[in-house]
Amino acid sequence: MPVNENQLLEAYAGLEGRTLIATAAKDFSGRIALLSSFGAESSVLLHMVSEVDRHLPVIFLDTLKLFPETIAYRDRLVRELGLKDVRVFQPNVADIEQDDPAGTLHLNNPDKCCNIRKTLPMEKAFQGFDAMISGRKRFHGATRSDLKFVSFDDKRVKIEPLAAFSGFDLQNYMIKHQLPSHPLKLAGYHSIGCAPLTCTSVGGSADNPRAGRWMGQEKTECGIHFTANGKIIRADQRGIAA
Repeated sequence: MPVNENQLLEAYAGLEGRTLIATAAKDFSGRIALLSSFGAESSVLLHMVSEVDRHLPVIFLDTLKLFPETIAYRDRLVRELGLKDVRVFQPNVADIEQDDPAGTLHLNNPDKCCNIRKTLPMEKAFQGFDAMISGRKRFHGATRSDLKFVSFDDKRVKIEPLAAFSGFDLQNYMIKHQLPSHPLKLAGYHSIGCAPLTCTSVGGSADNPRAGRWMGQEKTECGIHFTANGKIIRADQRGIAA
């Protein structure tokens, strides 16, 4: 595999979708995993991974505040796509007891809530992995608008096979491969995270799916790109797309 950042960028130039997944899975064999929310658009990337390697680890963060429909959708996709290594991680019980015993932290400190329910479990889940595949797309806007196919942080390589996909591309892919929709998509949810209304509400559109997330708040991201103290890692702090 390429031995440094510049060589990796050169080797992966022009790759996206299934081809990028296959190349990264080969180069980082045994040291790469997919992070999936099993949300409204997740079936596309999960299908691509299933065609490359059904044994590639899939990390699912169960925040203990997810919609039951998401859990059911996860189970359906795992079964229908034949995914062989789905790993479920939940928040640390001690963290919940200390910081969110009433389960209402999302109301007064949503960044910290994301930190203990998503970021910390994610870091535990990715111990031993040098690369992460995620399903972020540029058309989601905000910190994702200049998303690169390959980026780097202080812990691992990030692979974004769907960075250039549009909502239309995703829809066509799902139709072509007869992939089931998330049950809540039919109810008007275009982006699906945790169940509290302050986290996920009906809304958004094909062009702006995340408009229904943290509606009325400055917050636009969950805990995946947060620091250990619950602060957002902005692009200008690392020199890469957040």
